[in-house]
Amino acid sequence: MMPMTPHTPITLLVVDDHKLFRRGLVALLGQNPDLQVVGEAGDAVEALRLAPVLKPNVILLDNHLPGVTGVDAVKGMREAAPMARVLMLTVSEDAQDLATALRHGAQGYLLKTIDGDLLVESIRRAARGEPVVSPELMNKLVAAFQAQGAPAASVAGPDAGDTSVQLSPREEDVLREITRGASNKEIARTLDIAETTVKIHVQHILRKLGLSS
Repeated sequence: MMPMTPHTPITLLVVDDHKLFRRGLVALLGQNPDLQVVGEAGDAVEALRLAPVLKPNVILLDNHLPGVTGVDAVKGMREAAPMARVLMLTVSEDAQDLATALRHGAQGYLLKTIDGDLLVESIRRAARGEPVVSPELMNKLVAAFQAQGAPAASVAGPDAGDTSVQLSPREEDVLREITRGASNKEIARTLDIAETTVKIHVQHILRKLGLSS
């Protein structure tokens, strides 16, 4: 995959089993000169075959696919096209799907109800390596990771202690701003704290959620 420059279009592989939606999405993206759809796939198997050949910058991946679901295919997509950013675009608001997709390496998770202009901007941000999550899923994102470890604690018994992930109120504030695409400097300004403090909170959040980025 060639490195992107200001004049190089962002190449995309669109993966969705609904042909009508897929064609509409391709038409929408085609209205932007900096976006170029280089391939389409109706299921994960076809996408895994095309990804290493097309080497797209971004893979737009639906979750409800025949055979292998989108969230279960994220790891394979990352291995097939290591330089590509995988961006979920789905109707699923399930917190577990959201958490699983991010843990498997998805760059973001968007709902199909997203506004067209916001989708285009989210794709651009994802291509730059920025995390993107639909704002309405923010609370579910926090809740999903806070629930990690709860089943094991329940099995061990009520006296075993709570092993679930707990973010502090300030860490939740920082995470909320991150999902909106704010930089560390912008987060510091919004929350009226030092930028170095923001970086510390980010490190704590990543460690607690078991994420590398």
